[in-house]
Amino acid sequence: MAKIRVHVWIKGRVQGVCFRAYTQEKAETLGLTGWVRNLLNGRVEAVFEGEEAGVREMVKWCHRGPSYAEVTEVTVGEEEYKGEFQRFTLRF
Repeated sequence: MAKIRVHVWIKGRVQGVCFRAYTQEKAETLGLTGWVRNLLNGRVEAVFEGEEAGVREMVKWCHRGPSYAEVTEVTVGEEEYKGEFQRFTLRF
């Protein structure tokens, strides 16, 4: 199966609701690598790499997030797969 990479920006009530921690947990469950971080403008940004099915499922999850989040917009940019990450991490 093909490996892909996506760069995602999530908008809404996505900070202060453990969005990053749940994102990391979900990504690890799906066997993905990459990172997630909060942005100063209130959005969350993430990069996911891995098997296409897992990445697509992760993007779908980003549209709803954890139970306390209120996602209003998700922007997804497909990028060239690089395989540069060893695991999925939280960035600050």
